Amino acid sequence: MIPKLTFFSELEEDQLSDVFTDQTINDLVAMDASISLGLIDLNLQRARLVQKLNQAGIPVIAWLLLPKSQGYWFNLDNADQAQMRYMDFLEWTEEHGLTWDGVGLDIEPDIRDLMSIAKDRQQFFPKVTRNLFNFRRYRTAKRKYLELIAQIHAEGWRVDSYQFPLIEDERQAHSTILQRVSGLIDLPVDREVWMLYSSFLRPHGAGVIASYAPEAQSIGLGSTGGGVELEVIEQQPLSWRELARDLRLGWYYCEDIHIFSLEGCIQQGYLERLKDFSWDNPILTPEEGRDKVDIWRWILRIALWLFAHLGAVFLVSVGAILFKKFFTRIMLKKD
Repeated sequence: MIPKLTFFSELEEDQLSDVFTDQTINDLVAMDASISLGLIDLNLQRARLVQKLNQAGIPVIAWLLLPKSQGYWFNLDNADQAQMRYMDFLEWTEEHGLTWDGVGLDIEPDIRDLMSIAKDRQQFFPKVTRNLFNFRRYRTAKRKYLELIAQIHAEGWRVDSYQFPLIEDERQAHSTILQRVSGLIDLPVDREVWMLYSSFLRPHGAGVIASYAPEAQSIGLGSTGGGVELEVIEQQPLSWRELARDLRLGWYYCEDIHIFSLEGCIQQGYLERLKDFSWDNPILTPEEGRDKVDIWRWILRIALWLFAHLGAVFLVSVGAILFKKFFTRIMLKKD
């Protein structure tokens, strides 16, 4: 049984018609694939594309995005804007009679922070320190995102989230430190897609996939190119050999796979090859690479747990010191 494929597509208005040709739509139908369409804008041309995909029977997920001036991705600092964006999306959907397979919430750090840090790295530590101890920011944003998820469910749509896999390590550590520092937020959704893009994780990409994929509901693989450009991240698309490796490795553990991105696959000539892709070739799991990543994750979880429970660690340490002193006095008296 081959996996269920979903392609991410994150295109500006003037690029839509060049990518979503009749041939592309026929290829997607042949693969029984879905599209997670980045809603960079809510205009007529994008609505017409969704209508065309609806007519072809291709499931479309509404991947909600914000203007870059509001952070682009959803995070702790733009919950209000996310709620307003959803209301605009509802109005746009009703106006054009669009059908959605679900709604995707992309949880990533604020793009404004990433761009400002890229220009001046001295801003990093002061900002991290401020965010780390801002518990109100975290609680307020989480409440608003829970309300947003409830609103989406009330319309009858499934809610997906696109998350960095570190969110699972934070859960296991019973911590919110990574979220407070980075702006990420752990949300209870119907399907959580972990972004395991090995193009950004060389040379450890295969090990990261092998470590996280067994625990994932759904995984995102790539990047084959496309997407928003960031100076802080070197973007080198996957070769076909790398993509084929990641796909077979990902399928070994998970049957729900997202690929970033559709336009990258078309540009590199991968979409045509994916139609006849041989999924059942022998798979060599990267045991050594996975073991290294597992160790990193174990160390990270311990560090997160210790930092999140400093009070308990302090009390236990003090108790141990007092007990040692008391025990030493008892032994000295006996002597």
